[in-house]
Amino acid sequence: MKIAIAQLNYHIGNFDQNLEKIFKAIVQSRNLGAELVAFAELAISGYPPRDFLEFDDYIDRCWASIESIAKKTENIAVIIGSPSRNKNVKGKRLYNSAVFISNKNIISVHHKGLLPTYDIFDEYRYFEPSTDFKIIEYKGKKIALTICEDLWNVGDNPLYTSNPMDELYKSSPDLMINIAASPFHYSQASSRKEILLENVNKYKLPLVYVNHVGAQTELLFDGGSLVYNARGELVQECDYFKEDLRIIDLDKVIEFESEIISSPFVSKIELIHEALVMGVRNYFHKLGFEKAILGLSGGIDSAVTAAIAADALGAENVTGILLPSQFSSNHSISDAKRLAQNLKCKFDIIPIENSYKSIENSLSKQFKDLPFNLAEENIQARVRGVILMALSNKFGSILLNTSNKSEAAVGYGTLYGDMNGGISVLGDVYKTEVFELARYINRNREIIPENTIIKPPSAELRPNQKDSDSLPDYEILDQILYNYIELRKGPEELKKMGFDAQIVDRTLKMVNTNEYKRYQTPPILRVSSKAFGMGRRMPIVAKYLS
Repeated sequence: MKIAIAQLNYHIGNFDQNLEKIFKAIVQSRNLGAELVAFAELAISGYPPRDFLEFDDYIDRCWASIESIAKKTENIAVIIGSPSRNKNVKGKRLYNSAVFISNKNIISVHHKGLLPTYDIFDEYRYFEPSTDFKIIEYKGKKIALTICEDLWNVGDNPLYTSNPMDELYKSSPDLMINIAASPFHYSQASSRKEILLENVNKYKLPLVYVNHVGAQTELLFDGGSLVYNARGELVQECDYFKEDLRIIDLDKVIEFESEIISSPFVSKIELIHEALVMGVRNYFHKLGFEKAILGLSGGIDSAVTAAIAADALGAENVTGILLPSQFSSNHSISDAKRLAQNLKCKFDIIPIENSYKSIENSLSKQFKDLPFNLAEENIQARVRGVILMALSNKFGSILLNTSNKSEAAVGYGTLYGDMNGGISVLGDVYKTEVFELARYINRNREIIPENTIIKPPSAELRPNQKDSDSLPDYEILDQILYNYIELRKGPEELKKMGFDAQIVDRTLKMVNTNEYKRYQTPPILRVSSKAFGMGRRMPIVAKYLS
C-alpha cells in the first residue's frame, strides 16, 4: 500500500481555499499511485480555530467540507482532521477528530484523547477527550490512528493518566499514523523527533507523522512531516516551512527496504530566520495585504526587521521611513539609507523636530520649567508612531513593529510610539539573537551595514543616549531573561547561578511591572518555547517580584 503525506498550509475559516488545496492533493496523490492520503490535525478548520468553534455555523461548514471531500475519494482513502460534534449530552459539545473516508463514504471518526491545556494550547476549552480508541482496517493493514498529543504521553514524567496508543496497541496494529498541529519553536523539531522515536521504540511499529505548515497569526508551523520504520530509522522527511506532498511505499517501510535518510543540520538562527520570513509572508497574504511600512532608525532591530520583510514580501513591497529628531546622529541616517539601498527598498525621510516642538509648546503651560525627562523622550517616540500610523492608514500598508524580546521584557519601549504595529517581527527574539540574525542575513553579502551591527545600541531620544544607560549589558540581561521567562527560574536560583543580586532583582522587577505594556503590543511571531502573548498569561495587577 502506498500512502501520501499531504503537508499543507491551511487558512483558518477559509473553507473554499482549504478545500481547493485538499482536492488538489487528493488528485495528485491518486495520480502518484497512493491508496491513502493523510492530512493534518484540524485541517478542515485550520489550527487553532479558537472561539470560532463556538459557532454552530462554523462546525456546519466544517462538516459540509468533509462531505465534499468524501465525494472526491473514488479509489482512494483519506484521513483528515476536523472538529466533530459530541452526540452525548454530557461533556463538551465537540471532539477534536480524525475522519477516515474511503470510496465516497465516511467510514469512521476517531477522537483525540489527550487535550493539551498549557502554554499556547487551550483544547480542553472546546473539546471532550475521547476514552474509546479503535483501529482502522484498510487494504489488509491495521492502522493505529492518533492525533498529535496522543503520542506525547511518554517519558519519565507523563502529563496524563491514560495513553491512547496503549489501547490501540492491544489490537495488534501494523503501523501508527499521527496527524498533528505541532507549532514551531527553535528546538521543537528535535524534541518532536525524540517523542516520536520513543513511540516507535516502545511499540516497534512504523510511524507516519503528518504536521501542519504555515503561520496562523503568531503561531508558526514548520512542517517536517516524516516516516520512521519500526527500527526507528528515518525513511522520509518533508520540507520545513513549505508545503509538500510525499509518497511512501508502506510495504517497503515494513520490510525495511526503504532508503534510510538523515536530516541536514540547520542552526538555531537559520531556523528562526526561516520561521520569521514565513510568519511575515503568511500574516500579510492571509490578511490580503501586500505592503509593509516600518520606521528605519539606523539601528539593528529595524534593519533586521526590514531585511526579513523584504525576503518575505519582496523589497518592492517594503518602505522604510527615516524619522530623525534633533538627537539623531548623522550615522543613524546614513546607516538607514544604506540599508534601504542594499535591500533596494523605497525609503523616505520625515524629520520630527517641528512636530515634537509643537507638542512641547502646547504643553508649556502644564510642564512649566520642569526639566527634560522621560515624558519628552516618549513624545518623540509617539510623534514617530503617529506619523507611521498615518502613512499606514493612508496607503494601506501594515506597520511592522521592530521591538525585540529584551525590550518587551523590561518595558524598554513607548506605548503608542515605537510599540505600535500590526505584527511584531522580533518580539520573541532577544537582542543578542538579533545580532546573530544580522550576521546570518549578511552571510553572503553585506545587507545590514556593518556600522549598524557594531555601534552601541541607542534609542537616541536624548543627547548621547545609550541602551546601557538604562539596562544591564545585553549579554547578561538576556541570560537572566531567558532563565526567568523560558526556564521559569526564580530570583534565588538566578543568584545561585552567579548573576549579580541587584541586577537580578532589578531585572525581574522590570519584567513584572511592565506586564501592562505587553498586553497592548501587536501579535508577536513565536519562535521560542515561551513567547509573550497567548502562551504566557500573567496578571497585570499583582505584587510578585515587583
